[in-house]
Formats: sequence, C-alpha cells, structure tokens
Amino acid sequence: IQILAENLWNKKAAIQSDCLKTLYEIGYLSPELIAPFANDFLKLILNRNNRLVWGAMIALSSIAPLAVDTLFAHRQSIEKAIESGSVITVNAGIKTLARVAASKQEFNPELFPYLLQHLQNCRSKDVPQQCEQILTAVNPENRDAFVAVLEARLPALTPAGTKRVQKVMKAAAKM
Repeated sequence: IQILAENLWNKKAAIQSDCLKTLYEIGYLSPELIAPFANDFLKLILNRNNRLVWGAMIALSSIAPLAVDTLFAHRQSIEKAIESGSVITVNAGIKTLARVAASKQEFNPELFPYLLQHLQNCRSKDVPQQCEQILTAVNPENRDAFVAVLEARLPALTPAGTKRVQKVMKAAAKM
C-alpha cells in the first residue's frame, strides 16, 4: 500500500491513475489501510487531471469517518473540488462532507448548511442520490430544514426520484 501511495506522484499519469484506483478499491473494503494517506488524497483533489481528482475524492469518502479532523480542516478544498468537479467528484465530495458532519457533531453546524445549499441547488435528477448521502448528517436539530428542502424539490422529480426522496424523508422523520 505504501508503494501504491508513493506512486500517486509518479511522472506517468497512467501509473498514478492505476495506483489511485487500487487504493480507493482497497478503501471500499478496508478504509483503515488507506486512511494514513488522507493528505495525499487531499493534494490530489486540487490536481488538473480530472481522473485523479475524482479518484482521490472517492478515496476520501471511504476514509472520512477515520480522518474526520483532517478532512474538516481541509473542508474548503473539498468544497472547491465539489463546485468545479465532475459528477463523480460531486457525489463523492458530498458523501465525504456528510460523513465528516455525521462523525463529529461539533462539525455538523458548519458543514450541514453547505450540504443543504448543495441539495437546494443541485440538478433535480441528482436530488435522490444527494439526499441519501446527506441523510447520514441529519440530526434532530437540522432535520426540519432538510425535510423542507426535500419537500420544495419534490415537484421537479420523476416518479422514481420522488419515491426515493420520500423514503429519505421518512427516515429523517424517525430521527
């Protein structure tokens, strides 16, 4: 794993991409094995190579509960990558921030408004997936605001999207 992480900085883009893919696949199964490389992944989300950006964001989403303090300290970089990134970067970035907000309640008041704003402004077809990710950060204090945003977005959703969002709203109501 150390060799893979070292090769994230290889001069050959193909090697970088292959190593990153292997690392985030490891992260799906055993995030604790790649958590020590959080700072490497954070550097990569600022890269000009989009493949490295979204791959790094996927890795960050898998280690978020294990690297909460580090990721919170770099929240502006994560937000910047979300705002200028691909669909994959956005999805993994929102998941990352939601997991950080859920892991440490003192971080939730700062992160949740960003997540809520994203949910208000994202494409209608993305609302179901985004709200499912953000649900992990919902608590009794922010539940009503979360549900209000979802209710406002319902008219623009497809029937399938509406079902998914209503399921999330039911889960939020039980909190």
